[in-house]
Amino acid sequence: MSVSIKTAREIELMREAGHLLEKVHDELAAAIRPGISTWEIDHLGEVIIRSFGCTPNFLHYNGYPASICVSVNDEVVHGIPSKKRILKEGDIVSLDAGLIYKGYHSDAARTHAVGEISREAKQLIDVTRQSFFEGIKYAKAGHHLHEISAAIGAYAESFGYGVVRDLVGHGIGTSLHEDPQIPNFAQRRRGLRLVPGMTLAIEPMINIGRPDVCWLDDDWTVVTEDESLSAHYENTVLITDGEPEILTLTKPYDTFGLV
Repeated sequence: MSVSIKTAREIELMREAGHLLEKVHDELAAAIRPGISTWEIDHLGEVIIRSFGCTPNFLHYNGYPASICVSVNDEVVHGIPSKKRILKEGDIVSLDAGLIYKGYHSDAARTHAVGEISREAKQLIDVTRQSFFEGIKYAKAGHHLHEISAAIGAYAESFGYGVVRDLVGHGIGTSLHEDPQIPNFAQRRRGLRLVPGMTLAIEPMINIGRPDVCWLDDDWTVVTEDESLSAHYENTVLITDGEPEILTLTKPYDTFGLV
């Protein structure tokens, strides 16, 4: 395993890539409503990314045909946008997006309510998001990678949820996917020791039911086997000498006891 340690200049470029992606997500979140198609969301995302002088890093990546992964309800990740897929009241929708700024990648995901949603769906979204913040309590120099994994999994499983095991987070930098892989559940080994300059895409994918998933015939869309709802939350994170820096989330964030 070869994990890249970013220089001060590289960190500045990744910080800007992250800040721009946060703006993309903010604008997409404002557009979510019943009646919008997943294609319209993707089109808007690509327009915003290119307006910043950046490139959508998902578009054509290993053949993926869109700029924004739009996954609805039981779709875990990699949903392909379509003019025929219309969001309706009560849906939840996960948006996974990334961009390239001057050769450096950022990657982040959010799950949103479409109009009014059930209490169960809202809790799933909240717990998935919070599991990320539970994990990054350990995203500090001197800790080990799988402390992050264990904290994410323990928190989500305490609600009886299924933590997806077939998909994991990853390192990120001049490539979208770099070493190391970052599971969202406990591992037997501690994993590598974290050092300043590592940049990680940490992304809990949590199902309200069992953790099992399968791929649809389009070879991209991942869905829950039991057709239960799934949520996704991701940020690009920088390991520093102190607290981790969330490159794709600059606004103050309100979590359960975390500020």
